[in-house]
Amino acid sequence: MSSRLRVGAGVDAHRFGTEGICALAGLQWPDSKKLIGHSDGDVAVHALCDALLSAASLGDVGKVFGIDRPEMKDATGASMIQHVRAMLEENSVTVINATIAIVGNQPKISPRREEAEATLSQLLGAPVTIAATTTDGM
Repeated sequence: MSSRLRVGAGVDAHRFGTEGICALAGLQWPDSKKLIGHSDGDVAVHALCDALLSAASLGDVGKVFGIDRPEMKDATGASMIQHVRAMLEENSVTVINATIAIVGNQPKISPRREEAEATLSQLLGAPVTIAATTTDGM
């Protein structure tokens, strides 16, 4: 891959379920409903992975972790980032930094923002920043 700067974008959304603990931004949120998905439903990690994969022209979350891959069932956000990081390294792609935008009313991100950023940054091997907002009642 060339040494020029590339930028990727990723978006993801899942509905809430009724059972289980919410996984979001690499953390467990025991006071929030679980997000339903083939994996652990961590929409922030899925969007991050999509952004990284698109910047490197390596596909998307559906291609890499899709429902047609039973071995990816219930994959954690951490394992997904580690897998994408390995793919990037194999293709000589260096991540400079990443930002995730989380839109939702729950869980409240601000009390654990720094913890989530540190967790994702460590997993990715590059700084990850989180921006969060509610839907303002929409």
